[in-house]
Amino acid sequence: MATTQEKATPCCIKPVTAEKIDGKNPKSSPAPAGVLQNWSLVGSKPSEDPIGKRASMATLLRPVEPVSDPPPSMTTASTKGVPIMLRAQTSHPLDPLSAAEISVAVATVRAAGKTPEVRDGMRFIEVVLVEPDKHVVALADAYFFPPFQPSLLPRTKGGPVIPSKLPPRQARLVVYNKKSNETSVWIVELSEVHATTRGGHHRGKVISSKVVPNVQPPMDAVEYAECEAVVKDFPPFQEAMKRRGIEDMELVMVDPWCVGYHSEADAPRRRLAKPLIFCRTESDCPMENGYARPVEGIHVLVDMQNMVVIEFEDRKFVPLPPADPLRNYTAGETRGGVDRSDVKPLQIIQPEGPSFRVNGHFVEWQKWNFRIGFTPREGLVIYSIAYVDGNRGRRPVAHRLSFVEMVVPYGDPNDPHYRKNAFDAGEDGLGKNAHSLKKGCDCLGFIKYFDAHFTNFTGGVETIENCVCLHEEDHGILWKHQDWRTGLAEVRRSRRLSVSFICTVANYEYGFFWHFYQDGKIEAEVKLTGILSLGALQPGEIRKYGTTIAPGLYAPVHQHFFMARMDMAVDCKPGETFNQVVEMNVKVEEPGKDNVHNNAFYAEEELLRSELQAMRDCNPLTARHWIVRNTRNVNRTGQLTGYKLVPGSNCLPLAGSEAKFLRRAAFLKHNLWVTAYARDEMYPGGEFPNQNPRVGEGLATWVKKNRSLEEADIVLWYVFGITHIPRLEDWPVMPVDRIGFMLMPHGFFNCSPAVDVPPSVGDMELKENEIAAKPVQDGIIAKL
Repeated sequence: MATTQEKATPCCIKPVTAEKIDGKNPKSSPAPAGVLQNWSLVGSKPSEDPIGKRASMATLLRPVEPVSDPPPSMTTASTKGVPIMLRAQTSHPLDPLSAAEISVAVATVRAAGKTPEVRDGMRFIEVVLVEPDKHVVALADAYFFPPFQPSLLPRTKGGPVIPSKLPPRQARLVVYNKKSNETSVWIVELSEVHATTRGGHHRGKVISSKVVPNVQPPMDAVEYAECEAVVKDFPPFQEAMKRRGIEDMELVMVDPWCVGYHSEADAPRRRLAKPLIFCRTESDCPMENGYARPVEGIHVLVDMQNMVVIEFEDRKFVPLPPADPLRNYTAGETRGGVDRSDVKPLQIIQPEGPSFRVNGHFVEWQKWNFRIGFTPREGLVIYSIAYVDGNRGRRPVAHRLSFVEMVVPYGDPNDPHYRKNAFDAGEDGLGKNAHSLKKGCDCLGFIKYFDAHFTNFTGGVETIENCVCLHEEDHGILWKHQDWRTGLAEVRRSRRLSVSFICTVANYEYGFFWHFYQDGKIEAEVKLTGILSLGALQPGEIRKYGTTIAPGLYAPVHQHFFMARMDMAVDCKPGETFNQVVEMNVKVEEPGKDNVHNNAFYAEEELLRSELQAMRDCNPLTARHWIVRNTRNVNRTGQLTGYKLVPGSNCLPLAGSEAKFLRRAAFLKHNLWVTAYARDEMYPGGEFPNQNPRVGEGLATWVKKNRSLEEADIVLWYVFGITHIPRLEDWPVMPVDRIGFMLMPHGFFNCSPAVDVPPSVGDMELKENEIAAKPVQDGIIAKL
């Protein structure tokens, strides 16, 4: 992600300069040292070093070596083709890797190849930051970067001993060797030096490397494009398409799908894909919905290592569905329709700019602050989430929030649909498939964008501009009450801060959102849209495993499951492991002397003491939810402070216990899992779910350790899903469906944290006019 380029763009309205926003020239009133500047002014120069602004902190840091600005040679642009590695303190330990760091990591690994053949065969699946230990993050936040909280670290005799710099950053690379079919994992230490992207001088240091046997890493977009070309050039495939009346291969769409694991034939000794075939009707219409004509009956298996078709069979002739006149979704006449004419412009105006401030990847909004990260696999990551609570200071809520996996199993037992059970994070990568929001943004108002940097398959660096969107939204009523005696009312409007990105995986789009609210809530939301994955029907055929969408066309039933991993830290400073999880269920009181009116019910809590006990499912009949509590902190009533996980709509897999996809997705068998934090436990289906033959790898295996949870560093793994019975209204493009959950304060505050939200200016003026025009007693008389 971009670490220095600040992008604050008003969407759908004319851009406003920083001078216009603030009403003055930003250069004329520099911010005090150590004070976070306004969002629109921070980081205007790529070479700006945040350490230089911390001179005012020097008196707090003793004994400590002085930290000086880097020399100009370390911060200015280098010669063409030579990216620069800045000194360690210029990048926070949790900042995503920069383009230069990715180049250094790739060049270091490539140079470490033993032979030219090994180096030529290297394909780079992923280059990602090695996230440091939590105490390193605490040190950085205490003394080197915002929020500058020395209290984050425990006090020691004689004052803190503070290092002059942080440990070097490290990169972790997943490398696939196309010649040997081996997958290896490398750790590279990133040095503060110049590095050339290819050949020449580099100064990264290989810390470790190992070959991971019997796995296949995620597929890459380059492989998908090559696979499509190979299949379309395969003569037997061309003959099969001619049999269906298609001779122009430009009309054919080949969507490679990972084969999953159904038998030993899918074992990872080969890198395999089974494509789905579709066919457009018009070669001169680039936006035609080609998914409206699925091609069925053709079996294709592709060796993705050698990029050859190794199995082909035209098993069954299924006529192509006729061209559906309602298949397209572009504007107006381009889809053969007319757009509605009564939609007036809607603009969101923030004349004083937004309420959030951004410094690098550090975000402050109202009383919330956190850091934004991004990975090729998970996409958006939120770090170090905390709430500034008056004289209680900065109170942590969670260390890390992200969506770590999603699985989409289909419910049609017929070929090829029974094989459709995509692991979109582990087999493809949510972050690598993210959009540049320059091509279409669903946000209004002032927006701060973040770029994302990735390695491509051959080791080059690619940038997705405007990948992550940060903006404020009006969210209706926050709270309201009207006194019926006086007729006076108090009402506040709710506002939320949204951080999001959107990705496309083949036919579907997914928007991933984290919303922060003024009353202390955090909402996780996924928005599903895009195009249904369809099947073709024989004339007169009807299938009970889906919905007929158009003549010869049907949409199979399926489910979408998402897993959120939440490394919690409720009221815990770094190093503290004082959290536990309790389950709350509402119980109906038995009839008797304590319930003579048969109306009594109460909430009963149960402490989840171990990992095996903490495999839980949602139960709306008992209003079940879970609370992460701090075992040492209490509120004003003496109750332990906490945050509760409140489920939204949810489901479990509608498949038999022996379903093949559940071998790799055993984590879907429960809605909630709780584990004690372990650094290497990141992905619930294991790191390499693609063609994984091992049963229950990942979360289902980790919990067998049955570690204690009574007072621990708690990690919540929450599975939430939606069962999609397609409708005609989902065609040709599906209106957004929403699913998610809420993290809500439960005894964390002493009263409502939203009571101090001020009324809007319009509300204040209206209230003053009402009081002047209407005596108080009139309200009482009117009520009587």
